Order: sequence, then structure tokens, then C-alpha cells
Amino acid sequence: MTELLHASHRRHLRGLFTLVVAIGVANVACGGRTAVRTTASDPTAVDVSQLWQEPADLASRDLFAGPSVAGVTVPGAGASYTFVKADRTGYSPGYDVRDANGVDWSVKLGKEAQTEVVSSRILWAIGYHQLPTYYVTTWAMTGGGAANPGPGRFRPMPPGYKVAADWAWTANDFAHTQPFKGLVVANMILNNWDWKTSNNKVYDVAGRDGAPSRIYVVRDLGASLGKTSAPALTRWLGTRMAQGSRNDIEDFESQRLIRSAAGDEIDFDYKGIYKGVVASVTAADVVWASQRLSRLSDAQWNDAFRAGGFPPDLAARYIAKLKSKIGEGLALTKANATE
Repeated sequence: MTELLHASHRRHLRGLFTLVVAIGVANVACGGRTAVRTTASDPTAVDVSQLWQEPADLASRDLFAGPSVAGVTVPGAGASYTFVKADRTGYSPGYDVRDANGVDWSVKLGKEAQTEVVSSRILWAIGYHQLPTYYVTTWAMTGGGAANPGPGRFRPMPPGYKVAADWAWTANDFAHTQPFKGLVVANMILNNWDWKTSNNKVYDVAGRDGAPSRIYVVRDLGASLGKTSAPALTRWLGTRMAQGSRNDIEDFESQRLIRSAAGDEIDFDYKGIYKGVVASVTAADVVWASQRLSRLSDAQWNDAFRAGGFPPDLAARYIAKLKSKIGEGLALTKANATE
């Protein structure tokens, strides 16, 4: 009887394994090309300012200080925070803490802390909504956990802000707009590959008259400034497996933005699982994002990396590669003009 049960169990496992492999092969075969679609009932009426606003002050934006929000005090070196809870989700460990003014902060430790601050500054510089983020090297925590946890990314939940929902790269109100596609390009230039829906938040922001406005934010940008590298198994398991590296200058320098281009047929040097999102991008979208990034001054680039705690020599290598990728995007203007 026991042998029969064991045989039945083995057959069940073999059947399950066959099904899993079949699903995996099917997913690999389609290459993760989930079509991007707009969720707006009337795409012509979408308020794109909820995602992006043309920055009239792009040339003067302070990329060391970054965006500011009323009621939030910039963390000072050595400041003390009260432990709320440990955050064990995601790749990097962290904490939820509270400052002396009662503002709650999300703290991320590890190598993603630096890259998230830099990437957030760059997206904000060209008009995308971002919450303040700061790289704090020394700080103290009371009430639980380690007393001196070490360098971390600090992101506040500002007064009057409330997370209303998550939003997806593959289905959102802005999927048909150039600012959304430019956002895809900017993230490819940064080599941010962690495009989980849970990383993107919709915030309702209380106005002075009490009526909330709404902004769409790409958060948790730490999986940047490395390379995208997703093996076939990753395309099956999806966001449960890493799709690349983070905060790795050699990896970042090894990857281009574009392998080849012919009109709007662009072969991006992208090895993530969101190929359908990438496939929605045209040459005009690449140029649109690259033109805005190209307007940043050397001082602004250096300030963004200084805000992330990068030493000048390492920052210089990252900036040189970023400019090279932006140059690839700008070159599409000339290529299209000669066709």
C-alpha cells in the first residue's frame, strides 16, 4: 500500500513538474512581451501632469538638495529616530522610523541606498514626480534594532500624503503618452530593472483647500546603475528573481542603450522581463527623453551623485557612461533625419 502511495505521489510530482516546465517554456517563448495598454476610459482627457510636468527650471534645479515637501525636515548627520518596525521585504534590509516631528520615514540600507537617491534625483530633474530621498551616512535609532544601523536611504511619508494605490508599467492611464514612454527610456538609461507594480505608488496629496491632487511616482529605484541581465528562468519566475545587478560600475559600463536602430525599429540592449513595455517605445520617445537629460549640467550630474554619497572618481565614471547612453539616444535624431 505504501509503495502504491509513493508511486502515485511520484506521478503527481512528475505531472506537476511537466506543467511548470510547459508554462515556463511558454513564457520564455513569448519573451515577456506583455502588451502595454492604457486604462483611461478617455485617453484624450488624461491629466499627464499627474505623472510628469515640464520643468521650467531644469537648468537650475538643485540635484544635491532634491525635491522638498512642506513639513519634512532634511535628515541631519547624527540625528536620532525612533524605531517603528523592521522592514524585511525586498532585496535590501531596512527600518520604518519616526523623527522628532512625528514624520514617518522608510530607511533602506545596503548598496541600493545610494543608487536610489541618484536615480530619484535624475527623474525629478527632468519633470517626474518624486518624494524627497536622502542618503544619510550616520544616524541613531532608539527603541529597537541596531543603535547605529549605518548608511541608509531616507524617504518620508510627508504630512498630507497618502498612498492611494499601486500602478503598473503594463497598464496605466498614461501608457499612450510620450512622458510615460520617456519614463521608460530614462529608466533604461539608468538601467533600473525592478519594474514591479508594488514599486510604483499613486499618492493623494492634500491641497490647501482640502481637495487632494494625485501624483504617480516610481519608487524603490535602487536596482539601478548596474546591468540588466535576465536569464530564461527569470522570465518565467518574473519579479521573484533578480533581473540584473545594482550599484556596479563595471556592469553599468558594459551595457549600451541601443544595439541597433532602423527608423522606429530599435533593438535596445535590454535584458529584463518587461520587453513588451520596452517594445512600446519609439525613436521619437528616446530622443524626447535624451534631449531633456542632455540639458543637465556637469554640476547637476555631480550634485546628484554627491547626494548619493559616491566618491568623485566613481561618480565621474558613472556620469561618463550616462552621457554616452544619452548620446546614443540623441543620435537617433540625426539617423531619422537622413532616412
